[in-house]
Amino acid sequence: MSAAPVEPPQHSREVPATTLLEAANKFTELNPGYRAEIIGGILTVTPPPDGAHGLVLTELMIPFLTAGLQGPESKIIQGLGLWLPGGAEDFAVPDLAVVDADFQEHLIENNCYDPISFRLVLEVTSSNYNNDLRLKVGAYAQAMVPVYVIVNRKHQRVHVLTEPAGGEYGSHRVYSPGELATLPDTLGAKVTLDVGELLAAGRPQPKKPAPQEQ
Repeated sequence: MSAAPVEPPQHSREVPATTLLEAANKFTELNPGYRAEIIGGILTVTPPPDGAHGLVLTELMIPFLTAGLQGPESKIIQGLGLWLPGGAEDFAVPDLAVVDADFQEHLIENNCYDPISFRLVLEVTSSNYNNDLRLKVGAYAQAMVPVYVIVNRKHQRVHVLTEPAGGEYGSHRVYSPGELATLPDTLGAKVTLDVGELLAAGRPQPKKPAPQEQ
């Protein structure tokens, strides 16, 4: 997922925001399709992703569903808000999450849920990949999310981070095309990701030239 410092459009001044959270909500209201997050007290917005980004998420759903994680004990959800402990208004919206089935009992604020309900968060990188590879690593570790997976389309790698403690992940494994990434059993089921298939799905296809008129 890409992100950039928020620059509210001119017409957003018609309804001035008094907090970062209000600014985030106002921006997404005025710019449908964009995603706002507050991490470390910094408000960023994510433009609509490309089609290849969505294809990766579709491919990812298959092994999680096959493992039975969409059931009575857990749920698989895209774009679910995660309330973060790093700041008074901090929250993130990971591309994909595996959560406890009772996550709705742990709503905190702004349609965001307590990190205690999250078993895994996953991000698929776009143009501003550093946000997923750096800023969110510390944020998710501080929130004690057990597993953080990054599909790194920029460098053609899949990262699996586990063992959060002290605001960082103690284990960081990097997988290349041709390898299989087996996720920890803490998810509640055995999940193995085919790195090559995911990265292939995430490569944008070149636009075909328009046919010439005869």
